[in-house]
Amino acid sequence: MSEIATGTTSLMRASLSRTGKWAGSVAFLSGAVSDVLNPLGPFAAYIALVAAVAAAIIAVAMVLRLVLAAKAMPALIFATSAAAIAGGVYGVQQETNSQNGVIAALVPAVAQLQQSLGIVSEKVAKIEKTVTETQKTVEEVKKSTDTVAQKTDQIASAQQQQTAQGAETQKTVETVKQTTDTLAAGQKQQQAEAQKLQATTEQIAASIDTIAKGFAQLAAQGGAIADPKRPDEFYHNARVYELAGDMLNARRAYLAFAGFDVDAIDPYTRFATLLRVQDGKAGAREVFGTLAEKAKAPSIKLVHLLQLDDVQRLDKLNAFIAANPDYAPAYFLEAQEFSEDRLGSQTLADKRSEAEALTKFVSYEKDGGLLKYFVDQTQLADWLDRSRTRLAALGDVLDPSRFVPTLTPTRSNGGWSMTISLPEPATAISWRLGDSGPFTDTGLLATNDQRTGKPMPNPSFELPDSTAATNIAIKYLDIRGRETGPFAIRFDPDSALQQGNKQILDQFWTSWIAFDAGGNHGLVYFTQMLSFRCAIRQVRYSLNGTALDKEIKMPPCDAKDPYAIPADYQPYFKVKDDVKSMAVQVTYTDGTKSPVREYKRQ
Repeated sequence: MSEIATGTTSLMRASLSRTGKWAGSVAFLSGAVSDVLNPLGPFAAYIALVAAVAAAIIAVAMVLRLVLAAKAMPALIFATSAAAIAGGVYGVQQETNSQNGVIAALVPAVAQLQQSLGIVSEKVAKIEKTVTETQKTVEEVKKSTDTVAQKTDQIASAQQQQTAQGAETQKTVETVKQTTDTLAAGQKQQQAEAQKLQATTEQIAASIDTIAKGFAQLAAQGGAIADPKRPDEFYHNARVYELAGDMLNARRAYLAFAGFDVDAIDPYTRFATLLRVQDGKAGAREVFGTLAEKAKAPSIKLVHLLQLDDVQRLDKLNAFIAANPDYAPAYFLEAQEFSEDRLGSQTLADKRSEAEALTKFVSYEKDGGLLKYFVDQTQLADWLDRSRTRLAALGDVLDPSRFVPTLTPTRSNGGWSMTISLPEPATAISWRLGDSGPFTDTGLLATNDQRTGKPMPNPSFELPDSTAATNIAIKYLDIRGRETGPFAIRFDPDSALQQGNKQILDQFWTSWIAFDAGGNHGLVYFTQMLSFRCAIRQVRYSLNGTALDKEIKMPPCDAKDPYAIPADYQPYFKVKDDVKSMAVQVTYTDGTKSPVREYKRQ
């Protein structure tokens, strides 16, 4: 500042020595002329105004460096001198109230000259015309001043854009007028910020890949780092201290690592485990709550919400995944919420949720998509191994067709007994006939289900024999009270009767034929096949061989009373004593055939 002032003073002295004399003389002469012409108008005031405006414009141009100071200084001196002298003349005229001018009042010869030239006797119209023209000139000068000011603002704006990276460049006239104390305070603040930036340069520049490589090298060397500075060094020390049982220093090292705001999942899950052991879940929640308020890394926020209570934790985790759908570690952690280790016992819905989350997590392994979330690569390998092992154990749980409840109809003379088989333990079962309407609860049995510790729901219900073909909807509550279903199962009474009978015939085929039953020598009974004939299309047989050259004619199936034997039909036929065996094959109504069964006569 002192150097600028010294330079300006030297320039002014040099300019005064060169232009001061003639500038002062011309300015004085202008003042005298304006005084002589005063009867026509206040020319001294006009000259003073115009000279002052010109001086201001020149000064602004010099400050903003629009013109060279060496060239503009003579003009500034001339304009300033003219404004001062003309202003002085106008001031004396006002004090003495000299309408014809100060010189005319002091020198009679000047007054006579004014009269001889007709200056005093000019008409008012001419004077008004002169005043009008002068006002126009002043307005034009004002417009020129506004234009220069506008141009000045544009130039200042351009300079501000060009010098955005330099904190010392002038931006506006107000910036130039800032006090030395303000500048000093700003410089001090900038120095502090620079020191802070320097201290965290490694933090900003370090990537997960760099940190992971550094950590791997340190892990191979072993031992704690005496003066850690980098994130990988603090994480290494935390692991070393933790392994040695020095939990206080391990905790400090983990906190120091968190200060770098590195977005890696494994350091924070390990730190959270340490905190839960030392301070309980509430302590871990408090520490990570404080970290999450300051951190930007999603991993810190994710581990924080894992410290919440069960219901709230799952809701928050789902919200996190919705906001960060591609944050891969969240899916592994979500799977743990449904795991057998966490729940003790799993429902089918739990297994499916676990499998879906693990499948999503493993899918990110392609092209190294998981590496960016882990400092310790062995931790990533462990997560992947656990995921694959668990998916193999869950099997085809994601295939919904494999876990639909089954409905087994059993026909009796009084109607249908419907037995429900569920893919998992339930606490309640309900059913509905048709595709709409209310569900009917099957009720509870008098025994407890050891798997749930609650009364076992009744797995069956009854339907009248008049029930037509329709859909039957089944739904149930799992052991956590979550509703599963409804599942629509098709019920066709004719098909159900045939399938039921066929199942019995296949299961108890040894009873199809009975030789000499009840002491009736020479008779062959086929009562069982007759009773379940609704599943039979044809019965072929042969005696003493397997030619199957004979047929047993069965009466038609009576769907209303399917197991009754018609009164006019005999369930046996006679054979000779030389018959030692009988071969039988049944063709069922669904087109399938039984094996050829051979029965020995005793």
